[in-house]
Amino acid sequence: MASQTIEVAGRDIKVSRLDKEFYPEDHLTKGDLIEHYRTVADAMVPHLAGRPLTMRRYPDGIGTGGFFQKDASDYFPDWIKTTTVQHRHGKPGAVDYVVCDDAATLVYLANQAAVEFHIWLSTTEDLERPDRMVVDIDPPDGVPTAVLQKIARRLRDVYTEIGLTPYLQATGGRGYHVAAPLDRTAGYDTVRELALAVSDRLAAEDPDLLTTQQRKNKRGDRIFLDVNRNGFGQTFVAPYSLRARPGAAVATPLDWDELGRSEPARYTTERIRRRLVRKADPWSTMDHHAASAEEALENLG
Repeated sequence: MASQTIEVAGRDIKVSRLDKEFYPEDHLTKGDLIEHYRTVADAMVPHLAGRPLTMRRYPDGIGTGGFFQKDASDYFPDWIKTTTVQHRHGKPGAVDYVVCDDAATLVYLANQAAVEFHIWLSTTEDLERPDRMVVDIDPPDGVPTAVLQKIARRLRDVYTEIGLTPYLQATGGRGYHVAAPLDRTAGYDTVRELALAVSDRLAAEDPDLLTTQQRKNKRGDRIFLDVNRNGFGQTFVAPYSLRARPGAAVATPLDWDELGRSEPARYTTERIRRRLVRKADPWSTMDHHAASAEEALENLG
């Protein structure tokens, strides 16, 4: 199909190769990808806004090699916002990250074959102080979903005990994220210390099932409670992002009472479309419940 122009949020976006299959096993095309991001934009953009963005692009679909992109391409239009982040630890240079603040940017990037979107845990308002904490429940193959759900509930209970408000996301991959909004009073080192302390507590209570061991060859068949996303420049998959794997699942925020009926990769583009018609985004009021990481660390003891 020849290229065409679509109007998104008051901007004309040129889109092309809409018939190209991006998910060969699922027969989803580039046009389906773009339509997904048009559909979820109202719910998704608030989670992207103000945050440096890392894209996972697949110009020829997920059946071929893709790549992660941090630097905005030189040919991106001037109306796409960027933020410059200097390299740390004396390393020269900087990265000009895209900041996706509107639906037009989201659709433009989808047309550039950005399949996955990954976001920082802090915003350009203060890049050094995260307003999110995320623990990723990352299982090896073959772990029953019921076991993952149990771990998510245990994380929820610890978060609540120490004064954090827990939020749940099915990752669209193998596990779940349990996130908490923060008030930006602490830096990344403190937030990572908190995430690790929470995870270490759970792992100590069930050492045959859970681990925080960074080295894969020391985890065995245990479930990894991954806190690595809680570092400067690290990312987690954005709510409503497609995943670049067969099944075309979508990272999906959930209410806690939905957990028992969920699976990590259950939510397809069609299910998300229907879901957003009948249900508000469960993370939409997240920032109203921001808490102090330092106080939570003290409460953990």
